[in-house]
Amino acid sequence: MTRHVEELIAIMARLRDPVNGCPWDVRQSFATIAPYTIEEAYEVADAIDRGDMHDLRDELGDLLLQVVFHARMAEEAGDFAFGDVVAAICDKMERRHPHVFGDVTHESDAARSRDWDRLKAEERAAKGGEDTSALAGISRGLPEWQRAVKLQKRAANVGFDWPDHRPVLDKIAEEIEEVRHEFDHGADEERLADEIGDVLFVAANLARHAKVDVSRALRGANAKFERRFRAMEAIAASEGRELSSYSLEAQEALWVRVKREGA
Repeated sequence: MTRHVEELIAIMARLRDPVNGCPWDVRQSFATIAPYTIEEAYEVADAIDRGDMHDLRDELGDLLLQVVFHARMAEEAGDFAFGDVVAAICDKMERRHPHVFGDVTHESDAARSRDWDRLKAEERAAKGGEDTSALAGISRGLPEWQRAVKLQKRAANVGFDWPDHRPVLDKIAEEIEEVRHEFDHGADEERLADEIGDVLFVAANLARHAKVDVSRALRGANAKFERRFRAMEAIAASEGRELSSYSLEAQEALWVRVKREGA
């Protein structure tokens, strides 16, 4: 395994060679590669959702390549190398798991989570961070759904949380009524965005209380919609028509049909 990792690092170094490398790879920077890194992470998640182990192996390789790519650019700049990345994550995992690598015990999962956040806060303080908020250190680069859940979890760790899902459901109903009010009274786009944002934020909180991963749930909803819509298109094609030629009422009837048939 070590040989293969070293080979991958050597391949990336060759690709980045200013003289004999690949012109595209040579032109890249952290900023230009970052979107590919995010895309590869989502492709890993998609392979997991589909239960495709062959694709998962390949997608994990693509994601590993992203780590090697970033590390190579950092090494060229004299900042750090791939080995430093590995050493840093090894140190971090041991430091953040004192119940595994030390003699610390936790009475519950909640206590373990609080200790994890405490250790992360201590790490931020050691780096000289001035932000002492319970919400400090939550990346602004996360997809907003994930950031919402992280903000809510941090607040819950200091007791600012609903006791269970029931008041969250009530809050969703309240926020939807506020959106309805804005529509009825001709609210502008900014006001509607604010109110709809509240609905989405509380929906993320409901998922957290239900212990449902928001991103996975939304991916599932997207996949279900796509599957049913394509089934509608297939029915239209079997009748020699385009789906767009159907009235909205007829399209809705097709939707009910494909849903009933298990699409």
